[in-house]
This record gives sequence, structure tokens and C-alpha cells, in this order.
Amino acid sequence: MTREEKLDVIQDLTAQLADSSTIYLADISGLDAATTSNLRRAAFKANVKLAVVKNTLLAKAMEASDKEFGELPQVLKGNTSLMFSEAGNGPAKLIKSFRKKSDKPLLKGAFIEEAIYIGDEQLDTLVSIKSKEEMVGEIIGLLQSPAKNVISGLKSGGGKLAGILKTLSEK
Repeated sequence: MTREEKLDVIQDLTAQLADSSTIYLADISGLDAATTSNLRRAAFKANVKLAVVKNTLLAKAMEASDKEFGELPQVLKGNTSLMFSEAGNGPAKLIKSFRKKSDKPLLKGAFIEEAIYIGDEQLDTLVSIKSKEEMVGEIIGLLQSPAKNVISGLKSGGGKLAGILKTLSEK
């Protein structure tokens, strides 16, 4: 790879890092071609972009980026796959479901909305992160709950009041 090609790759990686708020680093070394192909298919279906990158180029792109990646450049050893997603827990769910059949991929680290997670033991924590849509749904449900209670109270109270008036009018 020539120097110009490396600079182009670094610029592309820097742009991808700037555009994405969810970045996962995983180790997929040791997977055969068929298993890697299955992982790529599963990533495509889960709306996760998967790319294998050179550690030195990724480290330089992280350095050139405006974001603060903290300890993530230190985990760039061995083979590294880069996963981008819109959902914070998308790649974590993909890794967890894929590990039911295989012992790989291993999570090296993740960068989600300014938060940094290092190590494979963080996988369960990352799976439990709620997506933006899930959070909006919960908030809407919480906001609707008091209104539903007031409406049901008025309906039942109105029925009681009508029943009392009817009883009084019959006397």
C-alpha cells in the first residue's frame, strides 16, 4: 500500500468515525471464510456496518478525529473489525447472538455516545443499553399513563354520579 493510499484510508476512517456515534471494535480472527460470510450477512440484516481495518491506520484515524476515544487505541492489537451502527446495542446483540454458534467475535471495546467500554466482559452491559426508539416509547408510555388514569377516573366517577342522581330521582 502506498503512502497516498494509506492517507486516503485514514481520511475515510476519520470521516466514518466522525459520522458515527456507535463504534465497536471486535476480534474475528480464527473464523473461517464461511463463518465470516455468515457474520457479514447477519451484520447487514442488523443494520451494522462491518469492516476489517489495519490497527495502525485506525489508530491514526482516531488520533486525527475530533472525538476523544480514551483507552480504545490501546486495544488495537491483533486482528480488528470495526462495527458501525445507529443503535447503541445493535452490534452487541449481533455479537451475542453470533456467539451462540461460535466463540468469536470477541469484543475489544466500544465507543457509544462519548462513553467508552473496554473488554469482552462489557458485552452484557452493552446488550442492555436501550436504543433511542425504545427510550422514546417508554417516555411516551409514562406520559400517557397519568392521562389515562384521569380519563378512567372521570368515566367511572361520571357513572357513579349518574347512578346517584338516578337513585335520588327515583326516591
